Amino acid sequence: MAIKNQTYSRSEYLFSISLIGVLFFLFGFVTWLNGALIPFLKTACELSDIAAYLVTFAFYISYFVMAIPSSKILERIGFRNGMTLGLAIMSLGALIFIPAALSRSYILFLSGLFVLGTGLALLQTAVNPYVTILGPIESAAKRISIMGISNKVAGVLAPILLASILLKDAEHIKETLAGLTDLTQRAALLDELAHRMIIPYLFMTGFLAALALMVRLAHLPEINPEEEVNNEKESTHKSIFSYPHLILGVIALFFYVGVEVIAGDTIIRYGESLNIAMSSAKYFTSLMLIFMVIGYFFGVALIPKVISQKNALIICASLGIVLTLAAVLVSSSSQIEIPFIDLLTFQTITLTIPYTVLFIAMLGLANSLVWPAIWPLALDGVGKYTKMGSALLIMAIAGGAVLPLLYGWLSQVLQSTQQAYWIAIPCYLVILFYAVAGHKKK
Repeated sequence: MAIKNQTYSRSEYLFSISLIGVLFFLFGFVTWLNGALIPFLKTACELSDIAAYLVTFAFYISYFVMAIPSSKILERIGFRNGMTLGLAIMSLGALIFIPAALSRSYILFLSGLFVLGTGLALLQTAVNPYVTILGPIESAAKRISIMGISNKVAGVLAPILLASILLKDAEHIKETLAGLTDLTQRAALLDELAHRMIIPYLFMTGFLAALALMVRLAHLPEINPEEEVNNEKESTHKSIFSYPHLILGVIALFFYVGVEVIAGDTIIRYGESLNIAMSSAKYFTSLMLIFMVIGYFFGVALIPKVISQKNALIICASLGIVLTLAAVLVSSSSQIEIPFIDLLTFQTITLTIPYTVLFIAMLGLANSLVWPAIWPLALDGVGKYTKMGSALLIMAIAGGAVLPLLYGWLSQVLQSTQQAYWIAIPCYLVILFYAVAGHKKK
């Protein structure tokens, strides 16, 4: 990337890097709200399990739809304007939640999620290059690490915060609904429940709009794509499909995002199906993300000094298979007590959870290094097709739309939210194949 103006004072640099840090925090916060939205909308809109998982479909399918258009938009308006536009679209998506809550319309909720995801896809496509260019290239890895931690910490906070607002007294409400035969009273209680979304999403709308204005007015560097160089070897490849290791990488990433979203966004509903009180279950997505942060720190410390990216991928895929087998085979009646710090109140609490739930949460550890390992392996040697390859990899995020729906369908067919996790085994096998052989098919 070429920067139009490379001279920045220390204060301008600190402001820029802090602003990008806020954006990465925002990515994690918005993405992992879905874990709390699924059980909430299941109750408020009276949905089946498979219908409830349309939440993840509406959100993640936007990446598939917007990946290539985003790159075209950024070519026309630039990266800084693209960041502003992405935030503005996200603000619109959050605003749609207000009429959705007032009318208790599931279609409107899904529309809001799709618009949020659309803005986020554009924003992510625009903001990632700034992590590299805002400072010396030799310290880029350090900046990426800080951004990654900011992203995951937001993911830990988001479901706890939203669940504390939306799922307060959830057990009492469900008991009341079960005993209500009067349809008018039932509708009134469900409307009151849905209205809980108005205040948090009004706040989110205002925050995103203010952040869009701040980015627009901020003194951020504009970047231009470098002139692509075609060498003799690259000229023999007529299309991006001449790189099988890239196409296989897209497939592996599709299954990875799917299994990551299954682990993070179904675990609260899974705990609920095991009759775990929502006061405890609301922490489960955050617990999974804490394991992801632990894995992320291991990656920063060990790659590439101790283990290669390929071996890290093999370890993660193998661990995913082992943990999934443990989750589906262990009795849900076996429990363990673990200490947990509520990052909103900083109080230490004790979570009593089934081992099977703990194993699903530990999939965060197995998933932590898959994304950063697949990207460089998939883009290795693709030359002038790097941009299109990146767009295809972004499109693979659609795995988060499709596979959770299949999990919901399986849970109904098998009549077991626990046995439905068998779907994760073929996902990790695909990732393992890519780590062992797929990435070598140049």
